[in-house]
Amino acid sequence: MKINKITQAIGTIALLGMALPAMATETNGWYLGGGLGSALSSIADDEITADLFASGFETTDFSENDRDFGFKLFAGYQFNKNFAIEGGYFDLGEFDYTATTFPDGSLNGALSFSGWNLDVVGILPLTERSSLLARVGMHHGKSTASFAGTGAVNVLTPEYSNTGSDYKIGLGYQYHLSEAVSLRVEVERYRMDDAVGNKGDIDLYSLSAIYRFGAPKQAAVAAPAEAPAQRPTQPVAARAEYCSALEIQFEIGNESIEQINQEPILVLATFLNKYPQTNASIEGHTDSVGSEADNLRLSQQRAQSVVDYLVQEHAIANRRLTAIGYGESRPVADNSTAAGQQANRRIKAVIDCAEDIAGLETLPERTTLALKLEFDANSSAVDAKYHQQLQRVAEYMTSNPELIVMLEGHTDNARPATAQRVSEQRAQNVADYLVSNFGIDRSRLNVEGFGATRRDTYNVTAENRQDNRRVNIILGYPK
Repeated sequence: MKINKITQAIGTIALLGMALPAMATETNGWYLGGGLGSALSSIADDEITADLFASGFETTDFSENDRDFGFKLFAGYQFNKNFAIEGGYFDLGEFDYTATTFPDGSLNGALSFSGWNLDVVGILPLTERSSLLARVGMHHGKSTASFAGTGAVNVLTPEYSNTGSDYKIGLGYQYHLSEAVSLRVEVERYRMDDAVGNKGDIDLYSLSAIYRFGAPKQAAVAAPAEAPAQRPTQPVAARAEYCSALEIQFEIGNESIEQINQEPILVLATFLNKYPQTNASIEGHTDSVGSEADNLRLSQQRAQSVVDYLVQEHAIANRRLTAIGYGESRPVADNSTAAGQQANRRIKAVIDCAEDIAGLETLPERTTLALKLEFDANSSAVDAKYHQQLQRVAEYMTSNPELIVMLEGHTDNARPATAQRVSEQRAQNVADYLVSNFGIDRSRLNVEGFGATRRDTYNVTAENRQDNRRVNIILGYPK
């Protein structure tokens, strides 16, 4: 057997990827699927006619049937958004030919091929609903060849079979109809032995349907953003239902978890630890500044950073968390304003609700305060208008001795070295003011400068630049 090129199939898949709408859902876990389509092989007519000529026959006509119906059944496990393993059974059908000869006679041949395979699958999300696939694997298959002669052609051995292992490769496009059901278009190439000593390939062009087990729920309870703490709702007999929510915002182009967001995430972690049967989908969003592709990537990174933080800092099992980036596609505010852009740079969590025995309560949210002090251009002096606010911060710290404070310094668009120095000095001057005027223990004050790397706005106007020249005062608790 010889192979047909798969270039046309690859081109078709690429066109489908651009034409169909999108989802890049990250659904980990087990799934089952089945596919059917057209299997294609090239009959080795040159070798066949050469063998007949060596036996004293001239081939006067050669007809072939190089296509047949093929199907596959498979199961797989997806470990993350980029990697899965699949195994299953395939049957690529039967191919036949007829060679008419002189002296008068004919040779009829047929080949069938089926077996089992195990593949490693790489996944490249394109958008919210679609992804490209590439696979490489091994198969263990059985090829059966049968021959029959008429007239002057005499066949001594009419049946051959061979069982062996070889490689296979494939490319495909996947589209998610829902969290549980997906469709795939694929082309796969199976390297095989045709049972009479020739190596060849059979290509399977297929359409598959997939069902995923344990797909995450789209929404549990739409808890309001301003009430992130756990709360009991709707008692059922002797039980009550508890829910949790999370909504935090990010600075421009930033994906890291900041100090101000650690307390709300702690609330979510407390809930997930208390109710180990619940799962959470972490949704990342951006404003509309920049390209759609960059915003989709950034939103996915933001969602993944929250997942990683929950896993690393709070020991939440990774299998309970799903990170999904929506880019700029789901705004909650007007992207034409700085405030709207800030609101759209956010993380939202959709979390399962849980039932608890009557009388038990979830841990309350711990209070976290955040203040912002603005500065004049290139200045690190603490303006007198903030002295009263700093006095209240000092009084609050004195009455709550377990509190620690993070002082974060920021600047607008200055040279990197200057921006870093000025941001650190601004934060340090606030710390010095609290120590010298109110006797706050310096060990409770953590000072850090971020230069111009964490902007609240885009530095377009004088007001925007003023917003970025700031010190954030974040009151929290030690870990």
